[in-house]
Amino acid sequence: MFESVATLLAEHEDLQKQLSDPAVHADAARAKKINRRYAELSRIAAAYADWQKAGDDLDAARELAREDEMFAEEVPSLEAHLAEEQERLRRLLIPRDPDDGRDVIMEIKGGEGGAESALFAADLLRMYMHYAESKGWKYELLDRTESDLGGYKDVQVAFKANVTDPSQGVWAHLKYEGGVHRVQRVPATESQGRIHTSTTGVLVFPEADEPEEVEINQNDLKIDVYRSSGPGGQSVNTTDSAVRITHLPTGIVVAMQNEKSQLQNREAGMRVLRARILARYQEEADAVSSAARKSQIRTMDRSERIRTYNFPENRIADHRTGYKAYNLDAVMNGALEPVIESCIRADEEARLAEIGSDE
Repeated sequence: MFESVATLLAEHEDLQKQLSDPAVHADAARAKKINRRYAELSRIAAAYADWQKAGDDLDAARELAREDEMFAEEVPSLEAHLAEEQERLRRLLIPRDPDDGRDVIMEIKGGEGGAESALFAADLLRMYMHYAESKGWKYELLDRTESDLGGYKDVQVAFKANVTDPSQGVWAHLKYEGGVHRVQRVPATESQGRIHTSTTGVLVFPEADEPEEVEINQNDLKIDVYRSSGPGGQSVNTTDSAVRITHLPTGIVVAMQNEKSQLQNREAGMRVLRARILARYQEEADAVSSAARKSQIRTMDRSERIRTYNFPENRIADHRTGYKAYNLDAVMNGALEPVIESCIRADEEARLAEIGSDE
């Protein structure tokens, strides 16, 4: 695995030269892509240097220990330090998901449980917004369909981070959130105090960096306009501001009514459409490429139950990684990092096992 380091270090040096060329920065999309890769390789270069230094320190201590027994006492701790640096470098050499540095569009949809599911959709949205704030990310509510008793039947939100290191990207963290989220609690509408189980679905898509990245032929679009509606179906706008966009080649449909302006709804709809088309193309590419290393934790099956939120026990449990904690109240206020870290760690372990089986 470490044989590839020399190649990566050479690439790192080449990217450094490219970034010093003003012509590169004239193309914003190209510069962004190069910066992402450079940041990723910079972490590997630093880890490799630390690993080498740890090895040199150990060799020096062993050499000195032959002449002075006091240096022999340092050898075990230096050996442990070398092992730690080697493991850190090994994990950094795991091929990354190329989309890790991308921003994200998330859709939260009510599922089984009716009004309670819609209320939990609003709770999940709040959780993700608080989590984004803790990470220093920005978020933008793109569209929402409210339910009669509060909450959301469907809500779409964009998360954006101004980072160059892909490991700190939004997709690198939120890609694990796609799937069915199960909630167990006493609904506000329950008069007998019985615990109900409901589900809410979450879809996560990496967002296209630039509109030009996903080429869409306008002739492939069917665009309908209509009046936006609120809970119960009542009209909330007197003009045809809501927009429904159908991409005929893929059959993907996006509807937007959040803004009062038809133009704004159309622009938001195109953002979501590009993200969905990008995800579709990448899924197809992964399906035909035997060399593609997809996440072992992030499933493409949108029906998979990934997590349970048990309010009576204040328990959060991730069914893919075995993570369990009794701080659900904190998690719902945005303390989601340990849960996501368990997914990242499990994904890394699966990728390492896959690499090991190939060697």
